[in-house]
Amino acid sequence: MCTSPLGTSMYCKASASRHGEAVGIIGPSGTGKSTILKVMAGLLAPDKGEVFICGKKRQGLVSDEDISGLRIGLVFQSAALFDSLNVRENVGFLLYENSKLSEERIGELVTETLAAVGLKGVEERMPSELSGGMKKRVALARSIINDDTKETIEPEALLYDEPTAGLDPIASTVVEDLIRSMHVTGKDAMGKPGKIASYAVVTHQHSTIRRAVDRLLFLHEGKIVWEGMTEEFTTSTNPIVQQFASG
Repeated sequence: MCTSPLGTSMYCKASASRHGEAVGIIGPSGTGKSTILKVMAGLLAPDKGEVFICGKKRQGLVSDEDISGLRIGLVFQSAALFDSLNVRENVGFLLYENSKLSEERIGELVTETLAAVGLKGVEERMPSELSGGMKKRVALARSIINDDTKETIEPEALLYDEPTAGLDPIASTVVEDLIRSMHVTGKDAMGKPGKIASYAVVTHQHSTIRRAVDRLLFLHEGKIVWEGMTEEFTTSTNPIVQQFASG
């Protein structure tokens, strides 16, 4: 995926996410990181520039039907669960609303998907009964559940907005490992191969940078000022990157 939401030529030169990659988008607050995710997900249209998905230019928002067979999920920073719905209803929401599957089959898919993210027996709990880390995992399950009667041409792409924000170090590690396990190179909590072909993570957490991503894009004032592999991050000579890396 290549996005140019802020009209800068640098976004076109540096692809936000290439097929099969685990990409981190980092930088100071207010520089446009979350906005990029929303543009990539099709929730916002860019003011300038272009968005390409699998080599095809996307026009407008997510309602477009030009690019089929690829699901792009977005896991919001706050988890964004529906407070009045239980976990089963939250995770299966899109299937209940848009599929022809029976309630029994949707319930089975919800249970299978929750197990894949390491949660069992929580279907009837309300969001208020969940810890912060559990809410993140429920949000992830909601983003990856799908109608298994439909053919999927391409595996999914997933976008994470600050997935470990507000979590303690142990809960952060659980979520970071989960992000890795859902990638096609990993195995989920049930030992099955991950289904996420590519993902991008917006984060401020150094542990997430180290554990969950391979390539980094550093944004400053709406522009990519540095790009490199994760292991190159702490040795960058860019003064802005050095300041961020040193905390």
